[in-house]
Amino acid sequence: MSKIEITPQVYIDESDIQEEFTRASGPGGQNVNKVSTAVKLRFDAANAPGLPPEVLQRLRRLAGRRMNAEGVLLIDARGHRTQEANRREAFQRLIDLLMQASVEPRPRRKTRPSPASRQRRLQGKRQRSQVKRLRRYDPWSEQDY
Repeated sequence: MSKIEITPQVYIDESDIQEEFTRASGPGGQNVNKVSTAVKLRFDAANAPGLPPEVLQRLRRLAGRRMNAEGVLLIDARGHRTQEANRREAFQRLIDLLMQASVEPRPRRKTRPSPASRQRRLQGKRQRSQVKRLRRYDPWSEQDY
């Protein structure tokens, strides 16, 4: 069982990854009817020993619908004509996701709009209101158009 290091703190075991090959539509000509080139990669993130809990939490958020309730990440690659190219792409996407999840986001600092920016915003709202008021047509008004 070999380990694949993503960062010094994050690694994955190859035993946590399963690949399934199916026939793919798309590029390949008549070959697509004969050869299983599409790759469905499954990574059991919830039970991976090399993923710290905070990285797993960020991975869940990043993966979205690609991760099921059991914590299994599904990556589908079918853009290339060969099985090997699709395997590489799926694996690269997994590594990219894990690298993204391993980066701790900077905490947001609260900021307040400056008085000048508040004034500009209110001035813009007044101008927009004026434009809309002038577009209105009131046949009973005293104004001549």
